[in-house]
Amino acid sequence: MSSSTNALQDAASVDDFLNAAATETVPLFKHLEFEFLLEYDVFAPARRGRTRVHQPPDLFRGFLHCYYKNIYGTRLVTRELQHSLVWYYCGLDKPPSRDTIDRFLTDLEHVVDNVFDRLVEQAAARGLLDSTYSIDSTHVEAIQYNDAASWNYDPTAEEHYYGFGCTIVSTGEKIPIAAEFTQTKQADQETAMRVTRDALAVDTPIWMLGDSAYDILDWHDHLLAAGVVPIAPYNPRNADDPLDIEYRVENRIAEHSEDVQLNHSILDETYNHRTGVERTNDAVKGCGLGHVRARGRVHARTEVYVALCLRLVVAITNYERGNDPGCEKL
Repeated sequence: MSSSTNALQDAASVDDFLNAAATETVPLFKHLEFEFLLEYDVFAPARRGRTRVHQPPDLFRGFLHCYYKNIYGTRLVTRELQHSLVWYYCGLDKPPSRDTIDRFLTDLEHVVDNVFDRLVEQAAARGLLDSTYSIDSTHVEAIQYNDAASWNYDPTAEEHYYGFGCTIVSTGEKIPIAAEFTQTKQADQETAMRVTRDALAVDTPIWMLGDSAYDILDWHDHLLAAGVVPIAPYNPRNADDPLDIEYRVENRIAEHSEDVQLNHSILDETYNHRTGVERTNDAVKGCGLGHVRARGRVHARTEVYVALCLRLVVAITNYERGNDPGCEKL
């Protein structure tokens, strides 16, 4: 008789068995429900009439477990889910095959945005967001066999890398609330506007912070129209006749309102909080965003969103347990 069977017999209940396993990822699966995955049609029949059954919440738990353990790529995920304790407490009836893992990852691409949005809603319902949003782009390294990736330059690290990019809006204790997977690290204006609109759909903050890459007139005007104060350093290279200002918002306010006065010291003090999005980026990289192992753009994007979801799950679980939601470990 296996040791896992003995443990199960000795336990008074399944919960006791899970607690006895002393697996640090157990809170991910005990305190949060992922049944909302079932709301989406990810059971599309395969060709020739076969039905593809993937047990979405259970396999999603499996992916979260693996990413938390720094296990990435379908081959290594499949190997990890072969362990009896792992597939059992994830709720699976049996160890999944690699084909099942591949199919699930492909199907997950169609709903992973919804999964992320639902987790953001759960974080908001728990009061984990604050009145300051920050936006930034980060690099996403890919394996050399991913033909969909490309060589990009990271001006922050002053080096080239092979991969993709991701634009993230964060708030609170390293909480990502909006994101977009991009081909390069530097997001274009359309992406910046789309991610900003997604963030405002969650809630309306007081401040929105961005670096000089967000010295964009449409970005500032959209935020001001929504009642949000944008703070991004003025980039004189964007104008033939540079203005004597430090932040673009100073000029936008002066042009559109004679009654509003900006306190420059408050702008400086608030902008100093922009480092929060950099800490969020680092936290999400620790959840798997730093180096995606998938081949192709579709699977790479899905893996990035799984990493974003894991960061939210860790923050919410820590909050539920009375711990610091900003902590990156359980």
